[in-house]
Amino acid sequence: MRALVYRGHKRIELENVPDARVPAPDGALVRTTSFAICGSDLHGYHGPVNEERIGSTMGHEAIGEVVEVGPEVRSVRPGDHVAVSAVVGCGRCENCQALLTARCANSETRVLNLGQAEAIAVPAADSSLLPIPDGVTDEQAVLLTDILPTGYKGVRGAGIQPGGTVAVVGAGPVGQMALETSFLFGPSKVFAIDQVGHRLEEAERLGAIPIDASQVDPVEAVLDQTGGKGCQHVIEAAGPQATVRIAFGVLAHGGTLSQVGATTDPEMTVNLMALFGKDLTYRVGLVSPQYAWPELVPLLQEGKIHPERVFTHHLPMSDGPRGYEIFDKRDDGVIKVMLDPTR
Repeated sequence: MRALVYRGHKRIELENVPDARVPAPDGALVRTTSFAICGSDLHGYHGPVNEERIGSTMGHEAIGEVVEVGPEVRSVRPGDHVAVSAVVGCGRCENCQALLTARCANSETRVLNLGQAEAIAVPAADSSLLPIPDGVTDEQAVLLTDILPTGYKGVRGAGIQPGGTVAVVGAGPVGQMALETSFLFGPSKVFAIDQVGHRLEEAERLGAIPIDASQVDPVEAVLDQTGGKGCQHVIEAAGPQATVRIAFGVLAHGGTLSQVGATTDPEMTVNLMALFGKDLTYRVGLVSPQYAWPELVPLLQEGKIHPERVFTHHLPMSDGPRGYEIFDKRDDGVIKVMLDPTR
């Protein structure tokens, strides 16, 4: 089968790899029909080169058709059209049973990095697969695998109250999900902070106040527009140390910062003395997509959110390496790239 494979610094290749198979009695084989490139896929793409990952399949945002299931699988069967959770667990422990797969007690690997291939071996299929409900489009289903629940986790974690002030730091794909779902909770102002013009334009179309961090000091800009108070609810949706510092900087005294932007910097630091006086709440962690599905699916079916707007580019899988280049360079108005494994 074909897959997009990591070959080093900014090198993604389309290659033939061994066919995926049902991985265990509780697993399933899914033939992909669509998958997307995630911002966290760029962490490995940028380097430094991870020798252990060279030759591995990329991606974790995929939907497809169940081809085969193990004898212990009960919730899906061959022919079902499913979304594959980006975060998987054992499916059996107390946390997995509570839909908190990111907290699985028995699995060290959380993110299923096998998604950019013609087929995926899915472990713990009963907890890892969502049969795509009526009224949910394929584009929406791809977003349910990761970034829509991730953005929503940020919003939920920030504890947005009606009339509250909100800042979303990082208006990329995850930030766009956080921006759109934040409006469900009735805030008075929502600020979008980024350096990419077309991302900020999209945020403004949603109703957010754009802050271009390439033109102004974003902390000063937010403080100026909130009477020096800052925002009570802040979602950090990018991950680098610079954006985390901005997020703390725009956070009001007594506010809540919810970080869902993934970071790969082991040396990240924060000034605890500066934060101590803010009496803040700080939440950070990996999403469990399954936990958000019961709330997000009805919102999609009822047309209350339209997150599929972030797909600006649809390319064949054969153009996957170019898709990575476009996404990485933020060329051509790109926000998010969808790939078609049938082409």
